[in-house]
Amino acid sequence: MGNRADEHGTDVGIYRKALSTTIHADTPTDASEQLLDLLDQLGLERKEVRTSSPVCIWHEAPADLDADEQQRLATRAIPALLIAGYQVNCTPEVFDEAAYQQAMHDIRARHARHWAHNPAPAPAASATASPRHTP
Repeated sequence: MGNRADEHGTDVGIYRKALSTTIHADTPTDASEQLLDLLDQLGLERKEVRTSSPVCIWHEAPADLDADEQQRLATRAIPALLIAGYQVNCTPEVFDEAAYQQAMHDIRARHARHWAHNPAPAPAASATASPRHTP
């Protein structure tokens, strides 16, 4: 069963479904539950059709959002997917540069706050250093 992720050899294919305003996020036929869960967490809604062959699973931007909000939501998901190590293909008509830049800014800010509250531990003493003896 082919979809855009299978066709392009990526982990996620984001595009606007033909003749509609619906934004789809296709994953490969054998996508991991971890990837599917991440798309759920990013606000995309999981859809599936069960047949006698493999279950067809995809995600969509929520239908209750207008077309612009759907586009922003899908674009904001891209940085999180990339950071998690997934390959993403997004069609130009869906990609929103401002939403992408804002998502990247938000991720960087969260990481900076994390490091400010959880600084790296001090390096351990070298195991090769000789102990000092004082008389």
